[in-house]
Order: sequence, then C-alpha cells, then structure tokens
Amino acid sequence: MPIVELHLLEGYNPEDKQRLGEVLTDAVRFVVPAAPELVTVIIRDIPTENYYRGRVQRTPAAARPDPVQCVKDYLAAMEARDLAKASTLLAKDFTMTFPGTAPMTELQELIAWSRPRYKFVTKTYEGFDAMQSAGDASVVYCRGTLQGQYHDESRFEGIRFIDRFEVIGGKIIKQDVWNDMAEVRTRT
Repeated sequence: MPIVELHLLEGYNPEDKQRLGEVLTDAVRFVVPAAPELVTVIIRDIPTENYYRGRVQRTPAAARPDPVQCVKDYLAAMEARDLAKASTLLAKDFTMTFPGTAPMTELQELIAWSRPRYKFVTKTYEGFDAMQSAGDASVVYCRGTLQGQYHDESRFEGIRFIDRFEVIGGKIIKQDVWNDMAEVRTRT
C-alpha cells in the first residue's frame, strides 16, 4: 500500500488540498498498480513561522486555478452562446483549430466558420482528463459525443469528438478539436 507524505506551507484551502490529494493519488497509480482506496496521501501543514529558505521566512504561493474547471466554464459559456463570458477565459494569444481550419484567434471566427455547417451543436461529455505538461501549461482533454441540427432540419447525434486544451493561470491558450462530423455527414 503506497503512502505519500506531503509537507505544505499553511495557507491552502481545503479544496486545494483535495485537488492535491487526488492528483497525488493518480500520480502514484500511474506507476504502481494500486486501487485508489489503497493509496494513502498525508498532507502536513507547516506553519509559516517554522519555515525558512535562504534565511528568509516564506509564505505559500497561491494555488493555480483548476484547469478542468476553467475548460468546463468555457465550454458551458460557449454552449450558452455567452461569448463575453467565454472570452474572459481565453489568454491574449489564444488559438483554436477545428477540423479543416487554419488556426483561429477570435470566437467570432469560430461562429462564422460554423454558421453554414449547422444550426446548432451541443456536447455530451464522457470525461475530462488533465495533466501537467513539461512547461507551464496544464493539458486538459475532454471527450464525448456531439448532437445537433443541420440547416435542412435533419438532426445528428452520437458523433465522437475530442478537444485538447492548454491552460496557463486559469486562461486557455490553445484549443485543438477533432471529431467525426465530416465522416458522418458524408454517409447521410
């Protein structure tokens, strides 16, 4: 039974510690074949008055925003067509690439590109997976199926998709999208 002990400066809230416990459990399970309930994570808070580095007393840095929640908030805003809210979750140098497109940098480009393709599309999510990249970006994948309506009033559903996001500091810097929409459309 693996045991992970983490010493952490006081100041992180229970939600941040919960996230730490979950990702540490997952990190252990990436290598050790143990069920989640067999991985023990112990987080010990160290009072800041008991911690020095470089002869200086230190305080903790703020926790990073949850990248999965950032992506979920963005996708919910997009589905609600709240482009103003969705835009607040995008980095200044944001790019997105959809099947058959060059990279786009503005949500209005996406709207213009999708307008002649279908009346509307919604997503059913099967899951979200997140990991830290070697750099500063967190990578979030979401996967599931698309459903919606074409302009001829015919409906579609069950079309597989996967989106890959890069998130830094609670802002999405990149979105790449893959789906089977074209393949399904040519068969109907």
